[in-house]
Amino acid sequence: MIKKYYLIPVVITALALFFFCCKKEEQSLEAALTSINADELLKDIKILSSDEFEGRAPASKGEEKTINFLQGEFQKLGLRPGNGESFLQEVPMVEITADPMAELIVKDKTKSDRFTYGDEFVAWTLRVVEESSLADSELIFVGYGIVAPEYNWNDYEGLDVRGKTVVILVNDPGYATEDPELFNGRSMTYYGRWTYKYEEAARQGAAGALIIHETGPAAYPWSVVKNGWTGPQFNLVTEDNNLSRCSVEGWLHLDTARQVFERAGLSYDETKRAALKRDFKAIPLGLNVSTHLKNSIRYKKSNNVIAVIPGTELADEYIIYMAHWDHFGIDPALEGDQIFNGALDNATGTAALLELAEAFLKLESPPLRSIAFLSVTGEEQGLLGSAYYATHPIYPLTKTVAAINMDALNIWGRMKDITLIGYGNSELDEYVEQAAAEQERRVRPDPSPERGSIYRSDHFPFAKQGIPVLYTTTGIDHIEHGEKWTRAKMDKYIAENYHKPSDEYDPSWDLSGTIDDLRLLFKVGYRLSMESTFPNWQEGSEFKSIRDAYMK
Repeated sequence: MIKKYYLIPVVITALALFFFCCKKEEQSLEAALTSINADELLKDIKILSSDEFEGRAPASKGEEKTINFLQGEFQKLGLRPGNGESFLQEVPMVEITADPMAELIVKDKTKSDRFTYGDEFVAWTLRVVEESSLADSELIFVGYGIVAPEYNWNDYEGLDVRGKTVVILVNDPGYATEDPELFNGRSMTYYGRWTYKYEEAARQGAAGALIIHETGPAAYPWSVVKNGWTGPQFNLVTEDNNLSRCSVEGWLHLDTARQVFERAGLSYDETKRAALKRDFKAIPLGLNVSTHLKNSIRYKKSNNVIAVIPGTELADEYIIYMAHWDHFGIDPALEGDQIFNGALDNATGTAALLELAEAFLKLESPPLRSIAFLSVTGEEQGLLGSAYYATHPIYPLTKTVAAINMDALNIWGRMKDITLIGYGNSELDEYVEQAAAEQERRVRPDPSPERGSIYRSDHFPFAKQGIPVLYTTTGIDHIEHGEKWTRAKMDKYIAENYHKPSDEYDPSWDLSGTIDDLRLLFKVGYRLSMESTFPNWQEGSEFKSIRDAYMK
């Protein structure tokens, strides 16, 4: 029998070893966190957003420079290729450029109105065809263009729109009424996104689909439409060459829409209010629309860039940090500055991938699970690179623990809070709350849910495949200036710089808040990487059943 006094030294030794290991882990974590610093982050932001990178358009010289830079930096840090022996995942795309001389002609029995491309309307086709047109297609106003059985809403009920062109309001009825019982109140649902509206119009068999642009419910000014939906438009290559889509998709400037409704003998504002009711019936406008698009078609290849830090005991399970590297390239038709440098959107997030990768490599011991760093292409063209990865995953969905997205980081300084897009949807919320509490910050939901941010960045295609996602953005309660000041800064950026050549690095940027955010996201990823459980979506989330189906 071992006497108790013989056990005392053993217990003391074990406790000492335990506290030594804890202390060592704390020191290792502290070294990793300290390595995330503004100087290195800014250096990479300046490189990626420099004129030399030509606006980082997919399938351009700018892409070649960007992906070479990222591969080189990942290699220098010591990361391994994330796709077998390669750092690249090829993404096949088709580039379609519509002739900017196109006109939109709206006429009744006596007169025609002609609208100019770019200033008064924008149109394109996703069909991979050299020409696409509407020829005297009947115009029908379908309200919000939504079919949502769960909300008892169907704007197409009893309507045959085959061969016709539907005119649609942007966002959803909840935004316009701010009624929390209608859809999701002021928070945009997927039914409010332009992507859904074009998809639904195609499902209904419409020949054309035109969305009326309004800055408030769209969450961006007409200049974003004009810059983003003109010129070369990229899409993924599909088996049917997208012939299932409408012949013509597009946007109407609000002034154009008002003129069209006036031509139809209707008040736009009164008709819009009528569309807010469940019993709304689509209204034939008594007008026909014509347009003809001549398209330049080129098949191209772009690339996602992926690197990995292999884990140890659970190396076949992955946490993915992601950010899109692309922007809009060069527009030679512009006077003055023609380069869309995309400094905030999204050289900041792309540079952050490198900072986080370096931080994980500072850990004395690798985490249990593998950490992947994915920089995707084609976000600005409709989340193409992330959609391609999510449907062609390098790592099995069943082994993908979570994806953490970074898009347009904080350039305004330190905040008392951090914004969690989609707050309440997944168990990842608690990870953010814990990490934020350690920084004495609070987590808040999206302060502008009407903008639909949950559907507007690269986390969304992953969520559609059931993968739990995390997307945090800038807090709004500045430690010195408060909320009103921060909101004014954000609104000014959207109005003056978002998707414009003026999105360039500015010496007035304060990246201290971004460093706080990146250290928080590092802690979230580290905690996930040292666990064996898988986070899930909360009950009631539209993505939970998808995840549950393949994780049984």
